[in-house]
Amino acid sequence: MFYGEYQHSIDAKGRVIIPSKFRDELGQKFILTKGLDNCLFAYSSEEWYNLETKLRTLPFTDRDVRAFARFFFAGATECELDKQGRVLIPQNLREYAQLDKETSIIGVSSRVEIWDRAKWGDYSGDENMSADSIAEKMAMLGI
Repeated sequence: MFYGEYQHSIDAKGRVIIPSKFRDELGQKFILTKGLDNCLFAYSSEEWYNLETKLRTLPFTDRDVRAFARFFFAGATECELDKQGRVLIPQNLREYAQLDKETSIIGVSSRVEIWDRAKWGDYSGDENMSADSIAEKMAMLGI
């Protein structure tokens, strides 16, 4: 399980250090893809397989299912950690997430998210992220 928040910088070659607490569970090779809210999602190979399996059960005749699958899979790439625990983020994914220099890397249960640090600050400081508001919505879901 992934949890916590870390800040790291992207170097001139487009590499970022993956926090050591995330490396073991992600594995030496993992999948990086476009995420929601203009961040990137990183999945271990096992978790990616589980997600892919679930998505395959959805009806491809549904326009939204096709659109989501295209978005999610077309943006995906297999990444590999180097000896320093860094990963090269492909240019298209850096552009999508508007990653420039400073990042926030957060653990979200089954995945890791990579955010532009300023965007994460805006998002996490937004009233949509208030604990009271979130708790009310989760209660409506039975959590």
